[in-house]
Amino acid sequence: MIRINLLPVRAAQKKEALRTQVSVVILSIVAMLVACGAVYFTQSMKIAEQKDELARIDQEIQQLRKQIGEVRNYEKLKKELTAKLDVLDQLKAGQSGPVRLLDELSVVLPQRLWLTSFKESGGSVAINGVGINENAVARFMQNLESSPFYRGVELQVTEQVNQDGMKLQKFSVSAATDVTAGTSSP
Repeated sequence: MIRINLLPVRAAQKKEALRTQVSVVILSIVAMLVACGAVYFTQSMKIAEQKDELARIDQEIQQLRKQIGEVRNYEKLKKELTAKLDVLDQLKAGQSGPVRLLDELSVVLPQRLWLTSFKESGGSVAINGVGINENAVARFMQNLESSPFYRGVELQVTEQVNQDGMKLQKFSVSAATDVTAGTSSP
């Protein structure tokens, strides 16, 4: 019988199978490395895009903060300007008030009656004077009461005094004032 030595063929087949398996394993590792590299590269690109977007948004936030600061500054300036305009309006109203009161006082002042003092503060006046008699003082109070600028006229004190040999009536009157009366708003 003939004997065939199959061992070298089997060994060659085993070597060939081993080479094939090693090749498959190496190719699998290479394919896995390529796939991991591709995933890593795409994730790196996404991270870079997100960082760029975040930087752009941060820059936009900084610009908006500057604009908000400017708006707040303008609002502050507006409030200050409004306050100054209000003060100017009050000063204008206060400036013409005493002039109107004194002008009206000169209109209602009867003959033979003289004023010695006129004090205006906080919407009320105190008037002191001397009249030739009680009738002159009464007429003055009636005229003052009929004026649109004076209301609530009250006689505080009246007394008879001798001055240069004449008997005169010294008086003191108080009243509330309304400097807006008789004016029309524009």
